[in-house]
Amino acid sequence: MPIALWCVLIAALLPYVCIGIAKASGPKRDNHNPREWAAGLTGLARRANAAQQNHFETFPFFAVAVLVAILGGSPVDRVNWLAIGFVAARVLYTVCYLADWAAVRSLVWTVGLAIAIALFVQPAFVH
Repeated sequence: MPIALWCVLIAALLPYVCIGIAKASGPKRDNHNPREWAAGLTGLARRANAAQQNHFETFPFFAVAVLVAILGGSPVDRVNWLAIGFVAARVLYTVCYLADWAAVRSLVWTVGLAIAIALFVQPAFVH
């Protein structure tokens, strides 16, 4: 199995890491009203919850981009390295979000998006 597909799994799990951080650093979770609980978060817990939401938003495009690259016949090594780069960018994005480094976070988010786009268009450059 290509490393890129393992990267898809890792990217799929990143939101759960973030919500775990939100739960551990925030007030006791109210499982009867989880959305109200999330709305009342502050500080680190609020940023972790926001990072979780962003991971859920970016994951589908990345997963599809990996599949497009693989099914389109792109060189597996290139797809693997791009997927690793995406996951690294998303982990760094999470660190930046939790640390409240807004400008760096936006830059890292842009790098991750550029990598996902690069994955998606790889088949167009296969000879």
